[in-house]
Amino acid sequence: MADGNPHREDEAAEEEEEIDETSYKPVKDAVLFAIDVSDSMLTPRPSADPKKHTQESPTTAALKCAYHFMQQRIISNPQDMMGVLLFGTQASKFFEEDEDSRGDLSYPNCYLFTDLDVPSAHEVKGLRALVDDEGDSREVLSPAKEQVSMANVLFCANQIFTSRAPNFLSRRLFIITDNDNPHGDDKTLRSAATVRAKDLYDLGVTIELFPISRPEHEFKNSKFYDSLPSDPEAPAYLQSDSKAATATGDGISLLNTLLSSINSRTVPRRTHFSNMPLELGPDFRISVSGYILLRRQAPARNSFIWLNGEKPVVAKGVTSHSADDTGRTVEKWEIRKAYKFGGDQVTFSPDEQKALRDFGEPVIRVIGFKPITALPFWANVKHPYFIYPSEEDYVGSSRVFSALHQTLLRSKKMALVWFIARKGAGPVLAAMIAGEEKLDENGVQKYPPGMWILPLPFADDIRQNPETTLNVAPESLIDQMRVIVQQLQLPKGVYEPLKYPNPSLQWHYRILQALALDEDLPEKPEDKTIPKYRQIDKRAGDYVLSWADELEKQYAKTSAAAPRPTSTLVKRGSKDRASETEDSKPSKKIKVEEDSGSLEEEVRRHHKKGTLSKLTVAILKDFLTSNGRSNAGKKADLIERVEEFLEQ
Repeated sequence: MADGNPHREDEAAEEEEEIDETSYKPVKDAVLFAIDVSDSMLTPRPSADPKKHTQESPTTAALKCAYHFMQQRIISNPQDMMGVLLFGTQASKFFEEDEDSRGDLSYPNCYLFTDLDVPSAHEVKGLRALVDDEGDSREVLSPAKEQVSMANVLFCANQIFTSRAPNFLSRRLFIITDNDNPHGDDKTLRSAATVRAKDLYDLGVTIELFPISRPEHEFKNSKFYDSLPSDPEAPAYLQSDSKAATATGDGISLLNTLLSSINSRTVPRRTHFSNMPLELGPDFRISVSGYILLRRQAPARNSFIWLNGEKPVVAKGVTSHSADDTGRTVEKWEIRKAYKFGGDQVTFSPDEQKALRDFGEPVIRVIGFKPITALPFWANVKHPYFIYPSEEDYVGSSRVFSALHQTLLRSKKMALVWFIARKGAGPVLAAMIAGEEKLDENGVQKYPPGMWILPLPFADDIRQNPETTLNVAPESLIDQMRVIVQQLQLPKGVYEPLKYPNPSLQWHYRILQALALDEDLPEKPEDKTIPKYRQIDKRAGDYVLSWADELEKQYAKTSAAAPRPTSTLVKRGSKDRASETEDSKPSKKIKVEEDSGSLEEEVRRHHKKGTLSKLTVAILKDFLTSNGRSNAGKKADLIERVEEFLEQ
């Protein structure tokens, strides 16, 4: 995702990286869904809406979540791996590259429905068939009669991650279940499961729990899942939150809650910088890690494909430089960059260029504090960083960071910092703002508590607004417009970008999905940004009409008070006739006699004859202005406005 040109990777690496989507290179992610298939999970739940008679089980809702997740990532993140592991099933199945590689190793009551790999169209179709209860695929959802061992499930997941994604930096296990105490009081099984979870933790796999409460029983993490290890250094939004709201209710609300919860944790742990010093004073430093939580979504980068072989192969581009005079290939070490200065070319070696951009080591240095109200809204021009403390370099960083975070929140202040994101990057002044934790309507964390680094523009980055001589509208117009704006407020008064996806981007993904999965091509894109005109008319239609009437009254008053323009009705003399003969295009102005009367009489006479089109634009505008009407628009609009006035 550099700049779309594979031949300029070396040059782009030397240039200063900006904080935008072009400099963000995501880490490949491997996600394995572990879905419980017990009797309670397969029991359909009736819808809470009396108008809907459909029933859906938690297992079906979880499979739909996995299907939607796979649909999203197969195009937007084509390098990510996904898999679906069903546990608690009567049948057992495990995919291996070599069936004899594990000897007699087996995983009873575990069914690997989709192997952990980059999903293909065939696998997506198979998961869709399982969700829609098509063919024989539903037979795999037969629950086992005996209780499944979580140690066995975690060990199976360990083997899948080890064999399929050994070198992935981000590996996550999503466990969806309604059983908060799978082993009861059996300490042996509980201890074995804890050991297997510790093995996953040592392997670098993050366990994400999505608990589901039953109508008669609330899920309690403290019975078993709180004993599973998690990464203490990870921010709160990257950890399994034992206090998070559990999914409950009917099948539809269960699906919505699961989708919201899974989407909130779809982004893996992708640090933009790690263990950077945050300097609070001389010889007083703590270490923090930086993340990019907000980033513009764009279509996945396309590739050139070579089709002349046995199978399509991604083409790799190679670039070379040649001399104009001899055609000889020029090596990279022979090329030097130059800058124009006073008409001359000033050359620099690669080491000299690096020295020019060397402003010191990466650091976040606090240089002062300001009230949060001193930060204007327009200063937010680049992607912000989210920083969280790290204990690797400086022990006690979390305590100092928490104290600074609470102090800034309590005092409503921000810190001005000198910020160098990475080695070789240009320094910027930034505002370090303390952010509070935010939850959605389902109790799922949307934004974690922490600090935001907001790069500020320099003086030469700001353009001055052009001077304007616009007059202030009358108070009566302002008061009525204020009522209209109040009637058109969004729900809860908050704009949520996640509820309004990019229509062109979603249309691009929808077409690719239809072509890959052999689906019918959609007729038109779903655009949620189209205004709801009926609702707008119902809420503010009468207020808008009232405001329009007031606008006409105010315009009439302003026009009446303004000086009347000089009439353009003049007698055309010999000089005008002479110019007509010299001009290849004769003038279309009509001849107006001296005794033709006033301007209004002339316009009314042409209106009766139906010859208003013969009048000039200037005459029509003068007539409309003198009668307090708008004179804006083309000639056809002016004629229509004159006819409307005279007919009234």
